[in-house]
Amino acid sequence: MFIAKPRSNCLQWLIAAALCSTSGAAFAESSISRLTPPSDPSLAPSVVISRFLPNQRFDLQATVQPAAGLTVSSVSFTVDGTPVAPAPGASSLVTTGLHSGLASGTAVASIRAYSNATPGIHTLSAIATLSDNSQVAKTGNFEVVGVTPQGRLAKNIIILLGDGMGAAHRTAARIVSQGYSQGKAKSRLAMDTFPFTGMVMTSSLNSMVTDSAPGMSNYVTGNKAQNNQEGVWPDDTADTFDNPRFEYLSEYLHRQQGKSLGVVTTADVFDATPAANAVHTSNRGNGTGIVDQYLDDRSLTGLTVLMGGGRKWFLPNSTNAVQPVAGVYNLVNGSQRTTGTDYVLPSDIIAGWGAASGAKDSNRDLIADFQSAGFAYASDKSSLDSVISTTPDKLLGLFAYSNMNVSMDKIGKRREVSTVVDDYGFPDQPMLDEMASAALKVLAKNPNGFVAMIEGASIDKQAHLMDTDRWILETIEFDHAVKVAQDFANTHPDTLVIVTADHECSGAAIIGASTVSATTLVANTTATPVGTGTKTSLMRDGNPNAATPPGSNPSNPVVGTYDSAKFPAYSNSDDGFPATTDINNKMLIGYGANADRYETWLSNAQPTQDSQQPFVKPGVNNPFPNLSSYPANPSVRNSTTGFFITGQVPGDQAVHTATDIPLSALGRGASLFTGVMDNTDVFFKLGQAAIGGAK
Repeated sequence: MFIAKPRSNCLQWLIAAALCSTSGAAFAESSISRLTPPSDPSLAPSVVISRFLPNQRFDLQATVQPAAGLTVSSVSFTVDGTPVAPAPGASSLVTTGLHSGLASGTAVASIRAYSNATPGIHTLSAIATLSDNSQVAKTGNFEVVGVTPQGRLAKNIIILLGDGMGAAHRTAARIVSQGYSQGKAKSRLAMDTFPFTGMVMTSSLNSMVTDSAPGMSNYVTGNKAQNNQEGVWPDDTADTFDNPRFEYLSEYLHRQQGKSLGVVTTADVFDATPAANAVHTSNRGNGTGIVDQYLDDRSLTGLTVLMGGGRKWFLPNSTNAVQPVAGVYNLVNGSQRTTGTDYVLPSDIIAGWGAASGAKDSNRDLIADFQSAGFAYASDKSSLDSVISTTPDKLLGLFAYSNMNVSMDKIGKRREVSTVVDDYGFPDQPMLDEMASAALKVLAKNPNGFVAMIEGASIDKQAHLMDTDRWILETIEFDHAVKVAQDFANTHPDTLVIVTADHECSGAAIIGASTVSATTLVANTTATPVGTGTKTSLMRDGNPNAATPPGSNPSNPVVGTYDSAKFPAYSNSDDGFPATTDINNKMLIGYGANADRYETWLSNAQPTQDSQQPFVKPGVNNPFPNLSSYPANPSVRNSTTGFFITGQVPGDQAVHTATDIPLSALGRGASLFTGVMDNTDVFFKLGQAAIGGAK
C-alpha cells in the first residue's frame, strides 16, 4: 500500500523535515505540483475554494514530481494533522498513463471517497516520501459547511435549467408570449411569478466564462469544475474517467435519504447539462461512457427517469466506427457508440465509490439493458402517453437520435405547416412540458422524494446560432415546463423549485422593434441596390434602392429604438405559442457576443445544421438526405437574402458570456435564494433545504 504513515508524532515535524531535508539538491527540484481538492489558503476564511456538506464524499489526490533520478516511494494525506486511512482498495499510486510534460517518475496518489462530518475549515496536507528518503509536502484546505435545523425538510427538489438563458431571453419570451399594454406586461411568465429571485455568478474553475458542464455541475456539487468537465476536478492522468470525483446532490441525497433522480432535457441526454447531474468525467464529449454510466451507476444516483434525445448512444454498433465511413452509411440505425468514448474504471474508484467497473462495449444494446433494469421505454410522444397512463416505476424516453428538434419545428409539424421534424426522422416528439409532467408522475411515487433536473437545452443552442425566433420559442416552451413544476409544487408543499441558467449565451439584447411591416421585410430580402448588383444592408436600411456598402447607412430606418420601438403585438395560438413571429413591427434582437452572420430580421424556415445528428453529412445510404442541405452555419445562412453583420468572436457561432444570470425560487426553502450568490452557493442552499429544512 502506497499510503505511508507519518514518521513523527505531528504533521508540523514532517513538513519541517521536508523543508530541511539533507538531500538539498534533490528536494529542491522535487515538488507536489497539484493538491486536490483545489484551494487557496490565503483567502480563508472569507473565501474557501472547495466546500462540502457534512459527509459529502470527495477524492483526495496529489501529483508528485520527483527530482531527476528519484522515484516516489509513498504518499500520505492528513486532515488537521490526522492521517487519512483509506478504505480497503480505495487508494492508488499511478505512474503510467500520465499527461506529457511531467517529470520522469511522476506519480499521482489518490484516496477515493473521503468524507468529513465536522463543520469548519480543515487543513489538508500531502507528504510524499521519495526513493532517497527525502520528503516533500504541500498544504491546502477545504471547508465542511454546517447545516442547521430550520424547519420542514424539502422532500422534492426540482431544478429547471434554461441553458444559456439570461435576463434578455426571459424578457423576450415575456414580450412575445404575454404582450404589453402602455408599458405594463399583460401577464407574466410562470417563472416571473416565483416569489424569490437572486442573481448568480457563473464562472468555472478555470475561466470567468463557463461552458455548460461546470455550469450545471457547480450547482449540484458545491464545487467548481473545469470547463468541459463534470463531477470531477482536473488531474494529471490521460484517462478521462479516472479524475478525482466529488459527490453530486443526487448521489448525496440518494445515499442519505433514498431520493430518486430524474433527468429531463430537450438535448441529447449525453450532453453537458444532463450528464452533469450524474456522470463523472473530464470529457463531456465521451457519449458512450456517459450514457452507460447513467445506467451502470443508478444505484449511486437513484436514477429513475431519463428523457430527451440521444438514441444514437444506446443502439448497438457492431462496426465500432462513426458513420459515415468513406462517405457510406453502412450502419443505418444511427448508432454512434464506439469504444473510444467508452469507459473502464480503475479499481480504486470501484472500491471507494462502489461504482460499476464499466466495459468497452460498442455493441451494447443499452435500451434493452435499461428495460431489463425495469425502465419502461418510450420512443415518441404516442408511446410516452401510453406508458405514462399506468405510471411506471422507472422511465426512459429517447425521442431523437441526438438533440430533439426545437419547439418551432415541433409545433410546425403539429400545425401541419412544417416538415422539418420529418427530415430528422422523428415526427412525433413530445414538448418539454409533456416530458416534465410524465417525469414528475413517476418520481412522485418515491415516498422519500426526488431530485429532478428539467432542461430547456436549445435556448442555448439556438442563441449560439443567433436564430432569434427559435430561441424565443424555446424559452416559451421552457416556461410551459416551469408551469408544470409550479403546479406540482402547489399540490406537494414540501417541494422546492428553482428556475435558473448555467450561463448566459450570445450577449442577447432587445434593441427595439422593426419600423416596417413583415411584408416589407420579406420584400427587402429580394431587393438589390441599384448599380451594385450585390446585397447590402437592406434589412437595416429599409431602402431597396440604396447603393451603399453593407452596414454603412447611419439612419437605420428599419430598426426602431426608443419611442420608435413601441410594443410589438404578437398573437398566441391555442397551443400557447405565437401564431407567427413574423409580425408587423416585430421585436428585434442584437448580440454582444456574436460571430459573423447574415440578418434578415425574419424567422428561418429551416434550422441551421446540427453537427451532432448522425445523418447530417451527405453520403451513400443516408436515410435523411435533406439534413445536409440545411444552412451549415450562421455565416452562410441567409447569405443571398440578408445583410452581413461582422462578428466579434472567432468561429461561426455566438459564445457564452460571463454575465450574471437570474434565479427564481418557489416552495419549501425558496427564501434562501436571494441576493447575489455564486453558482456553488446554490448547492448549499439546496442542501440546507433538503437535510436541515427551511421555513
